[in-house]
Amino acid sequence: MNVFVLNCGSSSLKFQIVETDLEMIEHDSDKLLAKGLIERVGSQALITYQVEGKPAIKMATPIKDHRAALLHVTNWLASDETKIPGILSFDDIHAIGHRCVHGAERFKKSVRIDKEVISGIEDCIDLAPLHNPANLKGIYAAREVFGPQVPMVAIFDTAFHSTMPEENYLYAIPYQMYRRFKIRKYGFHGTSHRYVAYRYRKVNNLTRDSTNVITLHLGNGSSACAIKKGCSIDTSMGMTPLEGLMMGTRCGDIDPTVIDYLIHKEAISLDEVFSTLNKRSGVLGISGLTNDMRDLLAEYAEHGDRRANLAINMFCDRIKKYIGAYMAGMNGTDAIIFTAGIGENSAEIRRRVCEDMSYLGIELDPDLNKQAYGGKEMKISSEDSKVAIWVIPTNEELVLARDTVRVILNAPRVW
Repeated sequence: MNVFVLNCGSSSLKFQIVETDLEMIEHDSDKLLAKGLIERVGSQALITYQVEGKPAIKMATPIKDHRAALLHVTNWLASDETKIPGILSFDDIHAIGHRCVHGAERFKKSVRIDKEVISGIEDCIDLAPLHNPANLKGIYAAREVFGPQVPMVAIFDTAFHSTMPEENYLYAIPYQMYRRFKIRKYGFHGTSHRYVAYRYRKVNNLTRDSTNVITLHLGNGSSACAIKKGCSIDTSMGMTPLEGLMMGTRCGDIDPTVIDYLIHKEAISLDEVFSTLNKRSGVLGISGLTNDMRDLLAEYAEHGDRRANLAINMFCDRIKKYIGAYMAGMNGTDAIIFTAGIGENSAEIRRRVCEDMSYLGIELDPDLNKQAYGGKEMKISSEDSKVAIWVIPTNEELVLARDTVRVILNAPRVW
């Protein structure tokens, strides 16, 4: 089955075409056929397409909306020059999997898209006003371009965290506020945390019930997750992605009183405060330089910039605190897993996160740590470390493709 995996942001469209079925899932033999990214939808768009095994194609052209972006993709797929193995026409796309950010309490697993599901995603817009409308644009565009005969599946970022116990997802505010407005922690990056936990147990030949790990998705957006017996029991992001770890431009955990204080001191609106906390805070706000961790590390290495180092230390310190909290809540962990752009590629960040953690049984092997970058899946802890430390590249699109197949074939989800 050829699955078209679609991830629509507010001004972007990211896709993959994955060949997979139940047997291929069982043997980890899924095949990536092609992938692409369209950025700056609504203006002069930047486009990257790539057929697996061939050089990437880059171009720029005006694209007004997500429908036009998807048409651009399908025109590329159908062109004689593209020649994707097994894809000769639209008929060779058998299903479409859509990443959807927020499913609230309504969607606790991936579901086939129909009118009722679309209505449910719309009902969640208040909880994810920047993300769910973009996800819906992708659904509408795909239905229009591919036609209603192609089955579509929604896979939710929040679904993996639906196993959190009540004491971990509730905020300590009047309970009726949760009952009336569903104000609670939902968590995000669920497909990433789910995938790397799955890979960890596959590599180590473990059952789901014996998988007890802490996963660290570290990128421009970052989150930690405590996974016990294969299920998420706690995660750092909250009702929105603003809570939790310090990130590229997001502040992470903060005293709520700061919001009111800034409104009065700066004479700015509530929207302006939240814009600051979401877009001008985090490592960008502290360093005053950039939200790109690679550039910050290079700046400190070359010039010894104090604020660059401060931002890096703060970023790592917050991660250490969550590791300690989750180890306490889980009564220990078997492994810590680094993933996503920073987690997979930055030996220096992994070193700073894991240093001075020997009391908790966390010890890196310096040489192995330096070898882990560029998509390598490997164990990087020392022989004496009581806690295994792994780097496992994430593959969220594969989760989307596999769940799409399972939902359409009414097969059980096994990870």
